[in-house]
Amino acid sequence: MTAQTEKELREELAAAYRLYAQFGLTDMVYTHLSVRLPGEGHRFLVNPYGLLFEEITASSLVVVDSEGHPQQETSWPVNPAGFVIHSAVHRAHPEADCVMHSHTLAGMAIAAQEEGILPLNQINMEFYGRIGFHPYEGIAADDNLSERERLVRDLGDHMGLILQNHGLLTIGSTVAQAFYRMYYLEQACRVQLAAQSTGARLHCPSEAEVLRARQQFETDPDQGQMIWKALRRKLDREQPDYKN
Repeated sequence: MTAQTEKELREELAAAYRLYAQFGLTDMVYTHLSVRLPGEGHRFLVNPYGLLFEEITASSLVVVDSEGHPQQETSWPVNPAGFVIHSAVHRAHPEADCVMHSHTLAGMAIAAQEEGILPLNQINMEFYGRIGFHPYEGIAADDNLSERERLVRDLGDHMGLILQNHGLLTIGSTVAQAFYRMYYLEQACRVQLAAQSTGARLHCPSEAEVLRARQQFETDPDQGQMIWKALRRKLDREQPDYKN
């Protein structure tokens, strides 16, 4: 990840929270988006517990340690239990500077299926063999710290996870990349549910065709940067207070 200042990362992550709200990726005040801060030690930015994502600003984000404990004065609580998933991924994957988690209707519906993401559309093909699967173990909380090891194992070298009977997770070397992956993983889930709901016989291309499409996605040097810049411009016009 290109070195960014704390101020820049605060604005990037606040933008992601606002975009989560705008695109219907939220679950009220639950779920987290986190980003690693530069410098020594393990410090991250995460949302203050209790704020709607549409309310989050750059200055309201809280610095926490790898256990989710605040490292700054804050008038808002932080939910350490909700940071268990994030801390496991950040610790094990130095390249995972940003981790995003969602509880969307489509994501939870696919997480309730055994097949995972099916290659029913070229959006879905980008994720073919690139999304891990983590079996359900109950609410991810501090009373089951050993689950961190299994989360890391199941993520492996994937770009994200389907958390069984729970939701979705993506990682990225930047906020932009993690958001791009989450947005299109969500779209892949919606496409699959829409196709399945027709009751018609579903067509999956051959594995060779699917792998070719996936490679085309992987060799695109943009990796969501163009979209991210456009979305930041949109926020600057419509919700400039996210930078406050």
